[in-house]
Amino acid sequence: MDDLIYLDNGATSFPKPESVYAFMDKFYRNKGVSPGRSGYDLSIETGNLIEDARKSLTQYFNGKDPNRLIFSYNSTDALNLAINGLLKPGDHVITTQAEHNAVLRPLYHQSIYNEVQVDYIPLDKKGFVDPQDVISAFKPNTQLVVVNHGSNVIGTIQPVKEIGQICKKRGVTFLVDASQTAGKLSIDIEELNIDIIAFTGHKSLLGPTGIGGLYVKENVEIKHTRAGGTGVKSAQQHHLDEYPYRLEYGTLNTVGIAGLYAGLSWVLDKGIDTIHQHEMALTRKMLDGLNQIDNVITYCAEDLTDHIGVLSFNIKGFEAVNTGTILDGDYDIAVRTGLQCAPLVHKFLGTDKISGTVRIGFGPFNTHDHVDKAIEAIAEIALSYV
Repeated sequence: MDDLIYLDNGATSFPKPESVYAFMDKFYRNKGVSPGRSGYDLSIETGNLIEDARKSLTQYFNGKDPNRLIFSYNSTDALNLAINGLLKPGDHVITTQAEHNAVLRPLYHQSIYNEVQVDYIPLDKKGFVDPQDVISAFKPNTQLVVVNHGSNVIGTIQPVKEIGQICKKRGVTFLVDASQTAGKLSIDIEELNIDIIAFTGHKSLLGPTGIGGLYVKENVEIKHTRAGGTGVKSAQQHHLDEYPYRLEYGTLNTVGIAGLYAGLSWVLDKGIDTIHQHEMALTRKMLDGLNQIDNVITYCAEDLTDHIGVLSFNIKGFEAVNTGTILDGDYDIAVRTGLQCAPLVHKFLGTDKISGTVRIGFGPFNTHDHVDKAIEAIAEIALSYV
């Protein structure tokens, strides 16, 4: 375990900062009760930490009202809340080929069960959406545009500011999936013209699994798709309309929120730009090394401008899963293989026919030595098995 080179941060960041482990442990041992629902001091203190986390995340996204920062299980859960709560039968949605199944599957279900129309904007040869294609896709019944901020397969950062401006002019809600970018990039929803942003805690925000959320701007209302306890107005039969209770159900994952709060604090203290620059330096070094190896193919990485530290590759004639298995078993290097829950990206790349790619995802604790060892290992595999 001590020798493991972990390059699967695109799935879940690992390890977490020591401050995250320590904060979660101390919090749960000393304040692991339901937040704010009982009136005794410990419950109030736990509730205060939850509200501090809302405020911190709201400030990070440059939101205005912490009550509109909603906690969920993860970004998939958050995206389901938003998509299913915004759409009605007969609506039209614009999305992209870059999307994760966290968007694709809820939209597919809406198309099957509610006759929602969905158009998928193609990617250009470098892996980006052209905002002009978004303009061309609008229809009179377009109600929602959903875009993946940073691809979990090829690392491309989409032009969300331009797309958001287009949506703003047309009065159409703009939902951004920031699963890969929250914690890697500075995200200002006002500057980027984002109405709703979905995020998860277990990736670059360096929190634990099982926590994520939405920030919902004041001009957007998402209808109820669930109902349950909130600890507030318990005699009321209808689930509460006011935020955050409108989209939160049952007892919150308090220890997860505590870990997310600690993770965001670490990221902000370290500096998001510093982290991003470090990860991109590793990505460039890895790309340069892979380009020197015969029979290695990289995808949408000719120019790493507007990218995050995610890189996909294959060895010609070799299944991605086999590359990953050998890297793990023989070299103690952990990567992600397959379709990475983004089948349309792989259809665009043509890798859907060869069982996907090998994906490398860098995090703040990766080093240049990790890159050197990974390049050496991949070179040996390419030489020995192809």
